[in-house]
Amino acid sequence: MQYRRLGRTGLPISALSLGAWVTFGRSVGRSEARELVALAHDHGVSFYDNAESYGQGEGERILGDVLADLRLPRDAFCVSSKVFFGACREPRPTQRGLSRKHVVEACHQALRRLRVEHLDFYLCHRPDPDVPVEEAVLAMDLLVRQGKVLYWGTSEWPAEAIARAAGFAADNGLVAPSLEQPQYNLFARTRVEREYAPLCRDLGLGLTTWSPLASGLLSGKYREADAGGRLRDPEFAWLDNHLEGATGRARADRVRHLAAMAADLRCTPAQLAIAWCLGNPDVSTVILGASAPAQLQENLAALAVLDALMPAERDGLADSMAD
Repeated sequence: MQYRRLGRTGLPISALSLGAWVTFGRSVGRSEARELVALAHDHGVSFYDNAESYGQGEGERILGDVLADLRLPRDAFCVSSKVFFGACREPRPTQRGLSRKHVVEACHQALRRLRVEHLDFYLCHRPDPDVPVEEAVLAMDLLVRQGKVLYWGTSEWPAEAIARAAGFAADNGLVAPSLEQPQYNLFARTRVEREYAPLCRDLGLGLTTWSPLASGLLSGKYREADAGGRLRDPEFAWLDNHLEGATGRARADRVRHLAAMAADLRCTPAQLAIAWCLGNPDVSTVILGASAPAQLQENLAALAVLDALMPAERDGLADSMAD
């Protein structure tokens, strides 16, 4: 495993991490989750990503049970939660958003579900138009000073909102955000490469990126007419928009190019897509999703592809995949 600093902090974090989105508490139960976490730990993974909304809290409960069952040393891994959407299927107004009340109470609930005494990372899962940025910063600062959170950050926030939060924290002696968690892959590049790059440079933000395979599109498996996977899940019907029509056909051609380049490098399209994400120096870790050990094993091998991928090849791949 390769380890990188989380932005400008002193914390080393594994370049590849394991996330619970759409797996733990849905397609992955406790026994399967135990296999995945054990495999990840054996390969040096040190970060497990989660959120209050994943499976309405079940994702955190399963991860917490697995970590306790495996008896992993608490100082050998980092765990996160994210707050905004709530842990209920139909949350009441005080059970969602970024009010001080929900941020604090959701933290306590996540600690219980994950069975830990503190969260290594606690993220504002989306911006909240009904809550001042300053209120969210004050709530996070309170939790850090209480020892319940070590580092806080954001996920999919506009760059200007992150800069405002960091500026308010600096002006008032508060703890500033240390990380942002955006989507980043060969089909989703603009926000990371244009909006967040200056923040990484000026504020020292670390990026913990998600969906390196664009919800599986870059793995190549959806090239088949009966691919299954998330296409069978009504919750992911939006994927059809990426597969149908002129845009879908164009992206299918780009995935075929990715597959051809992967064949030349003697790796899978998924491994190449993940290695491409890792080639961005602003990326602290790439969050992997997996529902089976074989899938996780394959994706962890992307680190070997990163070593073989030359900068010119990475840039050429990005150009060939651009919309």
